[in-house]
Amino acid sequence: MGAATHEGVTRARFLRFGAGLSICTALPPLAFSQPRTETKMNTRPIPSTHELLPVIGCGTWIGFDVAPGSAEYQRLPGVLDALFAAGGKLIDSSPMYGRAEAATGDLLAASKQRERAFLATKVWTSGREAGIAQMEQSFQRLRAERIDLMQVHNLVDWRTHLKTLRGWQDQGRVRYIGITHYTSSAYAEVEAVLRAEKLDFLQINYSLDAREAGQRLLPLAAERGVAVIVNLPFGGGGLLRRLRDKPLPGWAAEIGCTNWAQVLLKFVLSAPAVTCTIPGTGSPEHMTDNAAAGTGPMPDAAFWQRHAASLAA
Repeated sequence: MGAATHEGVTRARFLRFGAGLSICTALPPLAFSQPRTETKMNTRPIPSTHELLPVIGCGTWIGFDVAPGSAEYQRLPGVLDALFAAGGKLIDSSPMYGRAEAATGDLLAASKQRERAFLATKVWTSGREAGIAQMEQSFQRLRAERIDLMQVHNLVDWRTHLKTLRGWQDQGRVRYIGITHYTSSAYAEVEAVLRAEKLDFLQINYSLDAREAGQRLLPLAAERGVAVIVNLPFGGGGLLRRLRDKPLPGWAAEIGCTNWAQVLLKFVLSAPAVTCTIPGTGSPEHMTDNAAAGTGPMPDAAFWQRHAASLAA
């Protein structure tokens, strides 16, 4: 995505349309965009550096929290292979995800694919020394000398941790810093932090059935030059389960989608303020399907308005 498109993102606004749907669109409205190649994933710039980041990543909550040697663990190398083969990079984890950080680090080391990954994790504790200890543990579990993105999870003691992280960023231990949340009850505080602090990333929930972040947070992130990672793009799974039994509408083929998961991911990625989304999975097949949503045309707000009735879950 070129500089002109990036400038359009920073002027983002949100439109509302049928069935209560809303979506972020740039000025002027986006037309269908073409993928960078026929096979590789689309990328978007991280505003603070203009580094290009592939638009589909992998979340590790639940899917990577499995015991080494288990049948579930044996499938995880295929998840990473599918992500990288599609051109994806971002792997998001957290110390609160059980074995996920260690599994990610071990798998990347065993496959010698660390350099292909954009590693993101979080700090989720109170107090300076406790935060440093937890983040050092994440370095060890991920087997990383440098972490691409360290995020203050759910804004827990964010002032303390951001101070530490700014020092680590200056030292090169972390490349980017950010904050996360996943519930609308915290949006007022998220907004206040976004306005007060210079950040590289915001991770927030946004989906077809949870669009509140689109009202203020996504436009504000664009205005502030903050990259956005979307978590829970399937609405925590409930939305996808409700849609699963509905026939896939014919118009899905127009945007290169062969299943509902891809439609929901395209909806999220149609917001220009969104840099990347991280559907979680421990399945190579699902990772391949999810990654495919990062290719092909990204529809504009008018497209979703025309088909709003088909999306009513």
